[in-house]
Amino acid sequence: MRRTLFSVLATLVAVLALAGVAAAGNHGSTVTRGRLERSLPVVFSHVYANQARLLGRKGVTPGSLHAKAMCDKHGPDVADVGPGGDWICLMSWQDPNVPMPSEGYGKFELNVHSNDCYTAGGPSKLTGFLTITDKHGREVTNPAFEFDGCFDPATDDSATGVHFPSVLAVTSPSVTPDSQGRVAPQVSCGTGSDGCVGTITATSGSTRLGTQTFRLKEESTAAIHIPGALPKGAKDVSLQVKVTKGSTSSDPVVLPVQ
Repeated sequence: MRRTLFSVLATLVAVLALAGVAAAGNHGSTVTRGRLERSLPVVFSHVYANQARLLGRKGVTPGSLHAKAMCDKHGPDVADVGPGGDWICLMSWQDPNVPMPSEGYGKFELNVHSNDCYTAGGPSKLTGFLTITDKHGREVTNPAFEFDGCFDPATDDSATGVHFPSVLAVTSPSVTPDSQGRVAPQVSCGTGSDGCVGTITATSGSTRLGTQTFRLKEESTAAIHIPGALPKGAKDVSLQVKVTKGSTSSDPVVLPVQ
């Protein structure tokens, strides 16, 4: 019995020791935000310049793009270190043929491996789809649709200082009033710096429903409870969003009432 007890204790100690080693190893991973933020713009710039040559667009070189990136692993509550398929990088570059959206960047999804290499996929509205038509009229693979890169694990992993604002978006396709006639549209705050802070003012026809403040972490969603009740027979609600932190469209969002 005593020998069995010692055996169980020894096994538990070994398991705990291995778990500690694994945790320490992950914390000390060579995959870091700083290294990704330095590597991704360089790799992308060469890939994008190659795409431009295929399309016959002149004047696009890796140096002319001035690409820069901000990377995040699985939201604000997770350390930006370690391999995984949950890395998001926001990246901007300069190409007069393809202007950046109002927020100033495109969103790239990265699957980063423990061997310091990664696969990145960008926004199709900026980088194109799987195939493109080259300058000779041929259908060819788009090198910027998805691409691979690697970084030297011995390179600098300090902060790059690159920051982009989170985008605040109204995600509800419609609103349904509660028993008191009040609505609570859902909004989301995307990847970025400092989250989203601001106000939403709601109106329905000529009736002002009130203004509600919001404060969201990046990569989070919330229902914004509008204080006023809908007028009788209301068919839609207009939402005007203003942000003091983050980015959003200046156009009002009109949601049908269900």
